[in-house]
Amino acid sequence: MKKLFFRDQFPLIFLNIIQLTVMVLVLWLSGLREVSLIFYLLFLSILFLTGYLVYRYVTLRKFYQRLANPIAWLEEVFETFDEAPLSAALSELLKTQHRLYISEIAHANSKKNEHMTFINQWVHQMKTPLSVIELIIQEYEDEQILSIREETDKLEKGLEMVLYAARLEVFEQDFHVKSVGLKRAVEQVIRDNKRLFIKNRVYPELDLSEVRVESDEKWLVFVINQLITNAVKYSAGKAHKIYISEARTAAGVQLFIQDHGVGIPKSDIKRVFAPFFTGENGRIYRESTGMGLALVRDICDNLGHTVEIESTPGKGTLVKLTFPS
Repeated sequence: MKKLFFRDQFPLIFLNIIQLTVMVLVLWLSGLREVSLIFYLLFLSILFLTGYLVYRYVTLRKFYQRLANPIAWLEEVFETFDEAPLSAALSELLKTQHRLYISEIAHANSKKNEHMTFINQWVHQMKTPLSVIELIIQEYEDEQILSIREETDKLEKGLEMVLYAARLEVFEQDFHVKSVGLKRAVEQVIRDNKRLFIKNRVYPELDLSEVRVESDEKWLVFVINQLITNAVKYSAGKAHKIYISEARTAAGVQLFIQDHGVGIPKSDIKRVFAPFFTGENGRIYRESTGMGLALVRDICDNLGHTVEIESTPGKGTLVKLTFPS
C-alpha cells in the first residue's frame, strides 16, 4: 500500500525537488547568499510537502488499501472508504460495477436455463419418432432393416449424450448419491448395448462380485456406458473380448475396463479428456465426437470418483474407475 502511495505521489515530490533546486539557484545567482536563510526556506518547503503527504496518506489510506489488495469476495465492494472525494468516487464505481455484474449474471443464467429447457424438450421430442421407428422395424430381420436399426441406435446414443451434457450444467439439482451395486450397473449397460456387441463381434467378460459403491446410479450407468462403448468401438476387428473386473484397494473400490484394441497414441493420452479432442483415432473412426470422455471426467469430478486411462498403441487400453472408500 505504501509503495503504491509513493509511486502515485512521486511526480509531485519530483516537481517539488526541481522547484526547490531552481529557487535556490535563482537566490544564489541574484546575490542572496545567506546559507542560513536558504536552508530555512528549504526546511519550510520540505515541512509543508511532508505535511501535505501525511495528510493525503491518512485521508486516502483505505483508498490505497483497496487498490493494493485484490477483492476476495464481491461483498467487499460495499465496505465504506474514506470520506475523501476520490475514495467516494471509487466506492460508487465499484458498487455500480457490482450491480451491472449481478444484472449480467442473472441475464446469462436466464438465457442458459431457456437453452437447457429447449434442449431437454427437443431431445424428448426426438426420442418419440425413434421409438416409433424401432417399434415398426422390430419384427423384421432383413439386412436393410438391421442397418436402419444400427442407425437408430446411434441416434439414440447421440441424443442421450446431448441430454446428459445439458443436465451437467445443473448437476447439483439432478443427482442423488446412494449405495449402488456395481455389477448391476455394468450388467445394465451390457444389456443396453447387446446389439453393439453383436455387430462388432466383441463380447464382455465379467469378473465382478456384489460389491456396492456410493454413487448416483443414473450418472454412473452413463459413465460406464461411455467407457464400455469406447472399448468395444476401438476393439472391433482387433480383438473379440473386453474384460471388466474390480478390485478393492487402499484407495477404495476400482472398476477396470480392459480392451486389446488399437490403443491410444502417447501424444494423445494426456488430452483424451479434453472436450472435442478426438486425436489420431478420431481421424480413423469418424463417429468420434470427442465429448464422451470429457463428460465422463466432469461427471466423475462431481461425484467424487476418479478416472484414469493407461494405453499402449496397438495393444489396448485400460480404464480405471475409482470409488473412494
